[in-house]
Amino acid sequence: MKHFLDSKQEQLFLDFLKSKDCFLSNEQIDLLFQYADCVIRGNESTNLISKNDALKFYSRHLTDSLIPFCFLKEYFSNLNSNTKWADMGSGGGCPVFPLAIALPNIHFFAVEPRNKRVQFLQETKNILKLDNLEVVGKRFETSGLESLDFISCRALSTFENDWERAKLALKKNGIFLTLKSFETISHLEKDSSVCIQKYSLPEEDKQYALVYKRFQ
Repeated sequence: MKHFLDSKQEQLFLDFLKSKDCFLSNEQIDLLFQYADCVIRGNESTNLISKNDALKFYSRHLTDSLIPFCFLKEYFSNLNSNTKWADMGSGGGCPVFPLAIALPNIHFFAVEPRNKRVQFLQETKNILKLDNLEVVGKRFETSGLESLDFISCRALSTFENDWERAKLALKKNGIFLTLKSFETISHLEKDSSVCIQKYSLPEEDKQYALVYKRFQ
């Protein structure tokens, strides 16, 4: 299948996964590329990502979305369809769509209040036939979701604000995960309740961090 982005972008993405010992099936890789095509195509009518980011969607957005899978894949592999994972403010679907493709054994909720994005997410879910993902067209606080095993977000607000929103819907020992630039969360290195995994993305100078915290 021919995709919108060039082969260099595809290779950067695949090389990154290999470097982290993250192995996906050919079917999963193709679904990820189909998802990327949906975003690039949908970006023409709905502002899903910046135009500059469209040309590096694989190496920037797909790669970043799969960071939780790359670092915690052994933990996730032991979970089943009773595991509930909600993504706050899903926007164009990162990280929740790539994670749902990589982790078909987990039930995901893409929570997004803006109508155009909700329509895009639902159409894309149908195209990709992602039975383990449900689109919720509401604000997270009014979604009715509760007792969740995982809650994630990407580029939403500060860690502190995101945590305050998420913890109310987490079950005991549930985990909140977020993807941030390291400079915005470096002060959390002194907080023993927070786990931080630093990483870099292909062709990006900035340092990033996967930050997660368990609800006690």
